[in-house]
Order: sequence, then C-alpha cells, then structure tokens
Amino acid sequence: MLRAGDGIAGDLHSLSTLWRQKQLEFTWLRALMERYEDFWNVTEAALRSAVGQLKIQASPAQLHSLMQAYHFPSAFPDVRPALEHLKGSPLAILSNGTPKMLESALNCNDLRSCLTEIISVDRVKTYKPSPRVYELGPHILNIPAEQILFVSSNPWDSAGAKAFGYRVCWCNRSRAEMEHLGFAPDVIVSELDDLVNVLAVGF
Repeated sequence: MLRAGDGIAGDLHSLSTLWRQKQLEFTWLRALMERYEDFWNVTEAALRSAVGQLKIQASPAQLHSLMQAYHFPSAFPDVRPALEHLKGSPLAILSNGTPKMLESALNCNDLRSCLTEIISVDRVKTYKPSPRVYELGPHILNIPAEQILFVSSNPWDSAGAKAFGYRVCWCNRSRAEMEHLGFAPDVIVSELDDLVNVLAVGF
C-alpha cells in the first residue's frame, strides 16, 4: 500500500506493518465496544495513529494518497486462475471492507464477474471474528456453513471461521505459524493453485 507514499520520509516498512496492526486492533476494539465505524474510517484512523506513533511527517495530501491506494490493490496472480477453475460454484467475498472498497478492488483487478456475492460487514455493523459476520455467508448464500469452504490468508480469520462452523482453508503465503486458538484449519496451502489441486482430490 505504501507505493503511493513516495516522498514520505521515514521507515516505510515499519509504517506499513504498524498501520496494518492498528487497523486490525481498531476493528477488534470497536467490535468489543459496539461502536462501529466502517472500514474506510477505521483504516484512516489506523494510518494517522501509526504515523503519529512513528513520528513520521506526512502532509494531508500524502495521507490521502496512501488511503486511495486501498481502492486499487493488486490481486495475487493466482487469484483469477483459481476463481475461473471454480466457476460454476457459488463464490463470495466476506470482508471487513466497505462495499465501495470491495467493488473498487474487484473492478480494478477485473474480478467482479467471477463472484456471486460481495458481502461486507457493513450489513451487521461489526467485524470479524464476530460470529455475526460469519453468519452472513450461509444466510446470503443459503448454504449450511459446514458445506462452505472458507478461504483466508489471515490465521486469526481462519480460526474465527472454523470456530463458527465453516470448513476452512488457510492460504499461508508467508509460511507463518498458526494462531494457538484451538481451531485449526482443515487444510493449509501456500497459494491458491494448491487449493485447486486439493479440491480436485477432495479433503
């Protein structure tokens, strides 16, 4: 996301890491406090907190540029082939992102036509890993949770989905350690090509 931040002086790697950390922390805290703000506002608050904590000087225009990058993320190259391979099955996004953020991300990567549903936490005004969020999947798709394969690159999200009752695939691109929350994914892959192969033989 920090490619748009050229001209900002400071440790941009630390800023990127802390921004993401604050972003997640703020969603969890707001869920616990039951004081929902949409993900765009949470992301901006997290950025301002991270910049302040790291004492990085950034103009309003630079902060705006960093935020705008969230509308145009680049999908991993294995995403489209995997979605095309799974065409014919109901496919959905279940995300913390706002509807506008999700539509923009899908459109800029030409992926909108691959998906049946775009499901935002805006519908229930709270954040993952609340069961109220995960319930949106079976409710909207009209498919029991145990018949849905939930795929996430976040270990905490994988644990939350498994606790709710989904079958879960953790796409562990960074080869991180699974969170010790007592809910392990059903399958772990390092990229979505591996998931396609796993589904071909069943699990």
